[in-house]
Amino acid sequence: MRKWFNNQIQNVFLYVPFLMAMGAALYFTMGHEPDLQFKYLITFILAICIWIPRIPYLVRAIMLMLFGFFYAATFTDFIDTPKLKHDVHNLELIADVVSTDYTDKGTRLYLSIDANEINAKNKNTLVRVSLGDGLVAPNIGDTIRTNINLFQPNKSYIPDEFDYARWAYFNNLSATGYVTAIDVLEHKQKFSFVNNLRNNLHKLSDSFLVDGLVLGYKNVIPKSDKEIWTAVGIGHVWSISGFHMTLVSGWLFAIFMLIFRSIPYITRRLPARVPATICAWIGLIFYLFLSGIDVATMRAFLMTTLVFMAFIFGRTAISLRNVALVFCIIFLINPHYVMQAGFQLSFAAVFGLVWLYSVIKPKMPKDKIFRIIYAMILTTFVATLFTLPFVAAHFGAIPIYSIIGNMILLPIFSLAIMPLVMIGVIAATMGLFAPIKFASSIYDATLQIAKNITDLPYATLNIPHIPNSAIIISIIGFMSLILIRPIRIKINYILFSILQAIAITIVCTNTKPIFMATHDHELIAFIDSDNTIKFNKSRASNHYFAFDTWKKIHGQDTNTKNIRIKHDKGIYDFKTENWHLVYIQKFVPLMNNIVDLCNNPDIDYIVSYFDITSSKCDDKILRNGFVIYPSGQIKYIPNNRRWH
Repeated sequence: MRKWFNNQIQNVFLYVPFLMAMGAALYFTMGHEPDLQFKYLITFILAICIWIPRIPYLVRAIMLMLFGFFYAATFTDFIDTPKLKHDVHNLELIADVVSTDYTDKGTRLYLSIDANEINAKNKNTLVRVSLGDGLVAPNIGDTIRTNINLFQPNKSYIPDEFDYARWAYFNNLSATGYVTAIDVLEHKQKFSFVNNLRNNLHKLSDSFLVDGLVLGYKNVIPKSDKEIWTAVGIGHVWSISGFHMTLVSGWLFAIFMLIFRSIPYITRRLPARVPATICAWIGLIFYLFLSGIDVATMRAFLMTTLVFMAFIFGRTAISLRNVALVFCIIFLINPHYVMQAGFQLSFAAVFGLVWLYSVIKPKMPKDKIFRIIYAMILTTFVATLFTLPFVAAHFGAIPIYSIIGNMILLPIFSLAIMPLVMIGVIAATMGLFAPIKFASSIYDATLQIAKNITDLPYATLNIPHIPNSAIIISIIGFMSLILIRPIRIKINYILFSILQAIAITIVCTNTKPIFMATHDHELIAFIDSDNTIKFNKSRASNHYFAFDTWKKIHGQDTNTKNIRIKHDKGIYDFKTENWHLVYIQKFVPLMNNIVDLCNNPDIDYIVSYFDITSSKCDDKILRNGFVIYPSGQIKYIPNNRRWH
């Protein structure tokens, strides 16, 4: 046992990022805001104590989890993003245009406004708005007078699901909405030079390929196209990460290597790879900012930086220790990243691939062509396996033919589309658009191939809601696989298999709610006896994503039509074997029926669109967002956290 334990000490540091992330995740997923006294002081003390030598490993592990928890709480308090207290309509205010975002449906503006204008705190804040029909987007830096409609970022629609209000808070976004009028008051050259450059390149190239593959705009791909790319397992090409950084760094290094090797004055004094690597790294910094500095891009840049440093000093850079180090750096920049899909997918894939090639070190075929094919299959399989739990949790579906998609389509992006788009950006500044047009034609042909793959039977497997407990157990299983160092018995493989089986069992046996309500009770849904989800409305602008979220947790296709339930004079009546619920949508039916409903002993729950109280039946009245399970158990959706 001592020999086995001593063998594990070599991997002790690799546990650090996971322990901190678990502590932070615990804070972010709590049902209520904890009352933490002296959290700044506790965070500082834990940060110091972690480095004290000779602390038992178990105690240090607990301290790391506590540090992650308190650091997340401290960071949440520190950023203090102003929050919109209620929706506002037809508000006229003065704002500065900070940046622009482009989607397949139009242009969105990020506006800096005085938070007092929306009854928030005494500081500037950021809102994101879509342009109304016929409006021309102002330039970045312009001061505008605008008529604006703003909405609170929506809370989660189901327990353990994505909370947009939390995401907005940690991205310094106070509200979203749309503008109906814009009047430019003053043209200014302020805010980021890079934002202006991105905006100008967007206008100049006029190509969603440039927007998505170079400039980092995430929503420029038409929804139908994006669904196809996701279904074939290469949706990651539209999120600038390691794939793009590897290509760009390789091209830059090759170009500068050729340049410096042709300068004898330099090559006689130091290897050409040194200045070539430094120049390529500077070029990557520019690309990092040009692409919008997403978390996946940041991770890829930091990993590439370590590789470049190792290349200069003749060291090995691709190791689990370096991946863990990058994880820690990004966590300290913003601990909420651990809750975001980009962070989880990016690091899951990298941990898996680095473990494969630095620890497992699979034997490769001697033939060069077979070696390339084998490496591609192995890489795709491992990356797919390690990202599988997060793909299923965030997107509710698993692409079955991802290996085929990556084998056929990824080389086309790597060798044709991506190089042509990069060249096309430079050529567009000189008035030459042929490379971008050629890339577009290749894209169309590649999309058709992808569509043929998605048309194969069982191309996508829909996955119902995955509880947090299943995700945690699955992550611990992967940690066991890559962190435990076996001696004779492959205990890491055994633990991995057992824990994944437990996680799958939890998902398969997890009870799904049969009644759901938004926090304002504007939208409700009910699972009918034929397992069909039905709503009280076929559309709700304030809760656009609730329809898809509620369908997804029941494993139903989000593209299906929203089926509306018919009410009886403004009253919806739901009966199950275990409970009876009444939902009242309008004020007049509420006034006419509330007394009878309260006095009716057969009714277990009363849900009203309007906030009501009654001393006689207050225990029946349900408030805020919640779901109800077949047994009658009620789970409330958290609504009293710092970001709500």
